Amino acid sequence: MTFAADTAHRAAADGGYDADIATGWDIGGNANGGYLLAIAGRAMAAAAGRPDPVTITAHYLSPGKPGPVHVDTSVVKEGKRFATVQATLRDASPGGGGRALLALLGTFGDLGPAGGAEGSPIRVDAAPPDLPPLEECVRISPRENAPFPPPFSATVEARLHPDDAGFATGFGPSGEPRVRGWFRFPGDETVDTSGLLVVVDAFPPTIFNAHLPMAWTPTVELTAHVRARPAPGWLRCVFTTRFVTGGFLEEDGEVWDATGILVAQSRQLALVPKG
Repeated sequence: MTFAADTAHRAAADGGYDADIATGWDIGGNANGGYLLAIAGRAMAAAAGRPDPVTITAHYLSPGKPGPVHVDTSVVKEGKRFATVQATLRDASPGGGGRALLALLGTFGDLGPAGGAEGSPIRVDAAPPDLPPLEECVRISPRENAPFPPPFSATVEARLHPDDAGFATGFGPSGEPRVRGWFRFPGDETVDTSGLLVVVDAFPPTIFNAHLPMAWTPTVELTAHVRARPAPGWLRCVFTTRFVTGGFLEEDGEVWDATGILVAQSRQLALVPKG
């Protein structure tokens, strides 16, 4: 099981792409939202003829279960540097009726050295999160016959800042809706720009540290902005929430690579868990 294999797609006769939701990427039986985004995003990149998602937005319509899926794609615009693609990720299982799982819009380009961004001005008024060494952080991995951590946590390596992991270690929520930690794929599999679409949804919800129920937090919409291709090595991540109102919460994310470069940002709108 690798991210590359489990998000692979195949060209379909109708001009779209076939893929499969693999087992093990689920939370409570439903596929992780970032994983679904990555499946669709990789197919959209193929349709765009550009390797990297620059910005991609997904509206979550139905839960995804293991099995075949189909990605309908339509190129909205193709320019010199970027191509914009609309897509729908659909259930393609027998009896699934082509149920739509995600509706997406994304812009794709080339974030490598030849992509045209060299020489652009740089100003960064932030820094990677301050994290303890890996061995002092809390590894999130599944426990037998326990609903948390979910099976998804075995497909990635996420290690939480100990100050943000009390909800999982018996010390209780920190009281601050924030989650910081390290991330990589197991076996040092490369996290490419499609992999960043998983990273932005790979950590426990910030709401788990806010003295609210630890329960399913369904994603309504998720937007990822990819700023650069990550250097090899562990990624530093931080996710925060400022507003819990009207039954919704936002979760803002930052992902920094091993060289201290900001490689992705995200904003997710989700439903507040009811317990």
